[in-house]
Formats: sequence, C-alpha cells, structure tokens
Amino acid sequence: MDFLIDNLALFMVLALALLLFSGYPVALVLIGVGLGFGLIGYALEQFPLVAFFNIPLRIYSTLGENLIYPAVPMLLFMGIALERSGIGRELLVCLQVLLRRVPASQAVAVTVIGVILAPSAGLVGASVATLAYLALPTMLERGYKKSFATGSIAAAGTLGLILPPAIMLYFLADELGVFISQMFLSTIVPGLVLVALYVGYYVGAAILDPRIAPPLTALPTRSALQLTIYIVRSLALPVLLIAMVLGSVIAGLATPTQSACVGAAGAILLMLLNRSFSLRAMHGIVESTALMTAMVFFIAVAATVFSYVFRYFGGDTLVLELLRGLGFGDWGMLLTMLAIIFVLGFFIDWIEIALITLPIFEPVLKALDFSAYVGSPELASLWIAVLIALNLQTSFLTPPFGFALFFLKGAAPPSVSLRDIYRGIVPIVVIQLVGIALVLVLPGLATWLPILAATP
Repeated sequence: MDFLIDNLALFMVLALALLLFSGYPVALVLIGVGLGFGLIGYALEQFPLVAFFNIPLRIYSTLGENLIYPAVPMLLFMGIALERSGIGRELLVCLQVLLRRVPASQAVAVTVIGVILAPSAGLVGASVATLAYLALPTMLERGYKKSFATGSIAAAGTLGLILPPAIMLYFLADELGVFISQMFLSTIVPGLVLVALYVGYYVGAAILDPRIAPPLTALPTRSALQLTIYIVRSLALPVLLIAMVLGSVIAGLATPTQSACVGAAGAILLMLLNRSFSLRAMHGIVESTALMTAMVFFIAVAATVFSYVFRYFGGDTLVLELLRGLGFGDWGMLLTMLAIIFVLGFFIDWIEIALITLPIFEPVLKALDFSAYVGSPELASLWIAVLIALNLQTSFLTPPFGFALFFLKGAAPPSVSLRDIYRGIVPIVVIQLVGIALVLVLPGLATWLPILAATP
C-alpha cells in the first residue's frame, strides 16, 4: 500500500499510456485518468475533497486568463478559409507559372504553398489532405514518380508547423514561458533552412534523374499586365496577409488575438476578391472552425485536469528524479526528452503532446542549463522550444505511424500505395534529422533573429 501511495503519479502515467491505445478520444482519457486517480487518492486520504473544487479554478486560470487561447479560433478560421476558398488552388497554378523553368517545379511550388498556408498547419490532416487533393493528381498526370510526389506533399503539409504564425507556436510559447514574438523569430531561420534543404533535394534529384519529375510543357500564356494582376491577386495578397499577422505580433503592434482577427478578416477579403465568398461557403468554414476550436479547448481542459492531479501527487518531482537517476547530464536529459516526444508523435497529435508532455517535463526543462552554450537562459529556452517544434514536425512524417502519411494515403488516388508513400518519405525524414542536428550544433540558427531584434 505504501508503494502505491508513493507512486500514484507513476501509475497515472502508465494508465494514460495504456488507455491512449484504447481508441477513446484523448480528451476523455485525460479527464478519466485525472478524476479517476483523484478519487483513488481521496480513498487513500492523499487527495482531499477540497482539491476537486480547485480543478475548475485551475481550468479558468489556464484558459480564461491566457492571451494565447482567444487567438486560436481566428487562426483556425483564417487557415480553413484559405484552404476551402480556392485560394490554395490559385496559389498552386500561379507558382507553377512562375517556377515553370525550375526542375521539379511542382514539388517546389507545393513546398512554397506549405509555407504560405502555415496558419492552417496546426491541422496537419487538413493541410496534407488539401495539398494532396490540389497537387497530387496533376503531378501524377505529368509523370512525377509516385514516391517523389507524395514525399514532397507530406513534407509541405507539415512544414508550416514550425513556421509563424502557425498555431503550434502559440501553444509552445505558452507552455515553455517564452514571448510569442520571440518564438516567431526563433523559428524563421530553421524553417527556411528546411525549405532550402527540401528545394535543394527536389531540384537536385530532378536534374540527376529527369524521369522522376518531368518538366512542365504547356501552360496558359498571359500578357505582362495580365500576369502582374494574376500574381498580385493569387500570390502577393495571401503573402501580404500572412506578413501582416506575423509582423504585427513581432513589432508589438498587436496582441496575438488582435493579429489573428486581422488574419481572419483578411481571409474574408481574399475570398471576396477571388469571388469565392458565399453564405454557403461561410457556413461551412464557420462550422469547421467551431468544431476544431471545440476540440482544441476540450483537450486543453482535459490536460489541465490531468496535470493538476499529476502535480498534486508530486509527479513533476518524480519525473525530474527519474531522469536525474539515469545519470545523464543536461545533454542526455534533453536528448531523452526529445526522443520521448518523438515517439509520442507516432501516436498522438501535437496538441496533446504540448499540453500533456511539456507540463510533465517542465521541472526538467527548468533544471537544464545551456546558458554557456547558447548565450543566456532566455535564449536557451527559445533554442529548446525550436528543437521541440522541429521534433514534433518530424514525428508526423516518420514511418510506420506518422500521422501525415495516413492522412496522405486517405487523400491520394487508389493507384498510390502506402509503400510508395513510405519510400518517398525516407529522404524527407533524413532532411528533417539534418535540420534538427544543425540547430543542435548551431544554436545561432534559432537565436540570431531574436538577438538582432533585441539589439537597439
């Protein structure tokens, strides 16, 4: 009995790990484990009755007094509107016109679209599926190798996870205690490095073997004036919208919620400009936004319940002691946590990982000291946040359970097999690991822009 009492937090984690494979919604599992162990603790006189009444107060303090969560519905609305209004399709065609002389031009165009649609990349399934519907049939019709085409789409669909103003960055900034503006700045260079690595691979592979990505043949011709108007409407305006959302936060001109509202209003304006606005379309977008927002907030509430009970039983101290008991130094503990997060990404979404795992690892993260390596405790926190973001992105792409791969298979034509997708993702995962290694070895990739912005 004493062993059970002393290790209630450990049994909570074990119960959660087992029940996550039950097929029940993650939010219900979290609430069930939290309240269930609270009742067990009450029976063992380790969790007083008054502690149950503190749970609603903790939920309110987590959600009601947080400046990040109100931005979520508007960012989701913006991303869904950009995807469903046909703006993504126009972007693809426009980029094909501009990049028609570049080898593997369609793979490069898909990558650029993944960057532009970063606000919707919090919904990895939606991003990958949308890009697959938009680009994959055309790429296959023009002779692209199946594995090459699917690899580029899966990479582009998850690329926006680490590029501002992606939703995941808001959550990571909140959980890790860093300013959202600095979080945005710290991920720009690593994200662009990944983009450059992707594009370099696509172009190089197409040059070495033109059969995997045949060049474009016929595209509609336009006059200089027509082309200028088309580029402004299809490419410049969406890019300007993302820049306004990102720039207003970084410059301190708007709060995250205000900038997200600007993005949502801008998405409606773009729908009006490309004549895709209708009450029916708006109804679908608002309905999807409401469902996704409810899902995010339900998981946030459930994670708060779980983490409250877990910490009441001393779970944070237990995790810190377990990792320290392994005899690892700061580097060993950091790599161990990254490995755990990486494996969790095979099975659960980034929202659950950010809201479950990071609070558990919080005391360990605070105990790590990379100030001498990175430059200061604040910069070290940003550097670790970027590593976690890159790690979460990679886990979505890793066979055999990477979520993005299954979403891609569901949206791909029947002629594309899961084996084709696995083959195509191998070089992408290698590129991802190279990107993580570069940030580990060269922390300046994550800290250069925040330092530059802070320099008077």
